[in-house]
Amino acid sequence: MITKKILIFGATGQIGRYCIRRLVKNNYKVIAVTRNSHKAVFLKTQAPIGYLEIEQANINDIQRITNLISKVDVCINLIGILFEKKNNTFQNIHVNFPSILSKICKDNNIEKLIHLSALGIEKSTDSNYAISKLEGENKIKNNFDQAVILKPSIVYSVEDNFTTSFMKLLNYLPVMPLYYQGRTKFAPIHVKDLSQIILDVVQNKTNEQTIECIGPEIISFKEIILKILKSIDKKRILIPLPLSIAKISAKIFELMPNPLITVDQINLLKYDNIASGKYKTNF
Repeated sequence: MITKKILIFGATGQIGRYCIRRLVKNNYKVIAVTRNSHKAVFLKTQAPIGYLEIEQANINDIQRITNLISKVDVCINLIGILFEKKNNTFQNIHVNFPSILSKICKDNNIEKLIHLSALGIEKSTDSNYAISKLEGENKIKNNFDQAVILKPSIVYSVEDNFTTSFMKLLNYLPVMPLYYQGRTKFAPIHVKDLSQIILDVVQNKTNEQTIECIGPEIISFKEIILKILKSIDKKRILIPLPLSIAKISAKIFELMPNPLITVDQINLLKYDNIASGKYKTNF
């Protein structure tokens, strides 16, 4: 028996797919929003018949989004980018869209808006990614008091963006640069655990408005690289790289359609990605 209807933006990503499976297993009907419904047809394999709808919509189409939100109980926003493109900027994706979305959710009096932000962004004042994520959080909080902000550390699985990007780097480069001596700390969380947190929020098992989502282990950037090397059975020389040289190499990568690393990401790596103590965590 279907209990609630859930609208998911960013449903085709790794977190979205896990969320769909978790939600439909618990008798929620999911409406997955995508830019291209034909490319997203594979999502049909994630749910039993009758539990998943795929709707095509542009995030700039306010009327279309309003119509979709009016049909559901809960809205989940998983949309985010790691680097900017000409028509896909941090401002549009991380600030403008969440702001508009939260206003529409309030106007339609939906039960809850769950928004995926990021951990460790408060101190990252020289990262445009972090600045935009934090501004998006603040817009949502100001617009809609029934919003829940989730702030995960690295979300990993067999297909996550973070580890696969570094796998590519480690395959291409005989020498792997260690940014900031590889000391930056992370608390990686598996996508299954994050999708469970989202389900818990949907089921009102927590009243927290902001949750820092972390895994059980704190691990350094260097340790992550060593684990990746072991998993792909490669050996590479790890060299601490002066920041100036690291940024020059990143500028070269930025010329690629999908850069392996950017200057902004190097700036972000300066800061630990672990629980701040400011908010409750999932532990």
